[in-house]
Amino acid sequence: MNIKNSSTLTKKYRLLLSAVHMVYRLVNATYNVHELTLRLTRLVCQFIKASSASIYLLDPEKKKVVLIAVFNNEINMLLTKKKDIKKKVLKNEEKVAHGYPIWESHRMGVPLVADDAIGAIFLKRKDDEPAFDDFDKDLLSVVAEQSVTAIKNLQLYEEQQKIILGSIEFIGKLLKKQGSVSSVIKRTDYFNFIKLICEKLQMSQTEIDNLYYASILRNAGAIDVPYEILSKTSQLNDEEFEVIREQPARSVELIKPVAFLKPILPILLCHREKYDGTGYPSKLKKEQIPLGARIIAVVDAFEAMTRERPYKKRLSIDEAIVELKMHSGTQFDPKIVDIFVELSKQKKFRKYLRKASF
Repeated sequence: MNIKNSSTLTKKYRLLLSAVHMVYRLVNATYNVHELTLRLTRLVCQFIKASSASIYLLDPEKKKVVLIAVFNNEINMLLTKKKDIKKKVLKNEEKVAHGYPIWESHRMGVPLVADDAIGAIFLKRKDDEPAFDDFDKDLLSVVAEQSVTAIKNLQLYEEQQKIILGSIEFIGKLLKKQGSVSSVIKRTDYFNFIKLICEKLQMSQTEIDNLYYASILRNAGAIDVPYEILSKTSQLNDEEFEVIREQPARSVELIKPVAFLKPILPILLCHREKYDGTGYPSKLKKEQIPLGARIIAVVDAFEAMTRERPYKKRLSIDEAIVELKMHSGTQFDPKIVDIFVELSKQKKFRKYLRKASF
């Protein structure tokens, strides 16, 4: 073997190792399938120098494409709606997701296979760009092989999350049926306007996901509160109120064993704190209170004011907003209240407010 060939092989070997290392680092820094597929398209597109990259994922039961991540060196987007996917998927590309690779001069596609096919990864180059060579194929195959285990593991992890959350929601529904607590259960519209507030604050997707879990579980500790206290329609005495004050800590104890929910524990513990430091359980004030907890405090108060209770008059949306403004800077973070008020002028947000108040 001459020196030139040896040098070329060494360079290629290093590139292959580099591809493995980059995918490994990416996997260890990503905690959900959507984010992973988006980041993988960017990585493979730039590493193999393609004009675009895409990843298809299949529904494990129906074996239909249910997710497409795309990167074209400018825009990174995720498609999950049926109508968008239908427009995007070509027949021969769907076949790749079921185990039939494509090797063309300016297009490559390899299936992602674990125990069975879970999707596919594609690379394309423009007609005026160099054709893919055998080494490009090797690189794509390595990336696909490294990626498939990560995607499968994250899918299983997310499925476990759904099972755990579903169990907790079921408990919440049972409690609601007994008339003891309604705010343990998930309500889509409740979270919709939390999400809009998060987006206004430019929070990351991970932070929004954590707040979603917290919005479901914020009052999970009510499970341990005696029914006669939760259902009481008159004012609580000091002893009963002390039991209620312990609810955030009870929520934390209940959720603590679930590893993936660890980031939401501070939100569960602190969403009854007040901005001026007069709340509970720790009398935290201002930025000492986690941002997620400050958001939930505003949303919870609005919901409580606009929901029918046996012991108080229900307020209209506008009356509740006046109350939020009145307690801005004392009970609530002024910045969150200002965002809530600003968003409340929007038609979409107003629709969520109407549907979430009952």
